[in-house]
Amino acid sequence: MKKILVLNGPNLNLLGVREKSIYGNQSFDEYFVSLKARFSNVELSYFQSNSEGAIIDKLHEIGFDIDGIVLNAGAYTHTSVAIGDAIAAVNTPVVEVHISNVHQRESFRHHSYLSKNCKGVILGFGLDSYRLGIESLL
Repeated sequence: MKKILVLNGPNLNLLGVREKSIYGNQSFDEYFVSLKARFSNVELSYFQSNSEGAIIDKLHEIGFDIDGIVLNAGAYTHTSVAIGDAIAAVNTPVVEVHISNVHQRESFRHHSYLSKNCKGVILGFGLDSYRLGIESLL
């Protein structure tokens, strides 16, 4: 059975509450239940942190032992060389995902420090970006 981690960064614990016009009404915990049901043949796990160091630690911890990581690093996408370096350091393929189309937003969101080290990037499909990320790893 394939093992895939969904790894969320800062403020994504507030999905369903924050900026509903951008991020929608559903919490990630609710959405994750539907992902697990859809991909019942995959061992899906989930980790969220608002801390850059905790995200890096999680990448180091599991980045040699599982089949894939779907990563939404939130705003760290646009600021964290360290998370980009952590992705480059591990063997597990990482797919970068974003709920919104970041290229339709503020210009500072147009650059990612992660993308060059990722298998691919999926953005702008709402929470469905995660499903597409998982499918790309399978």
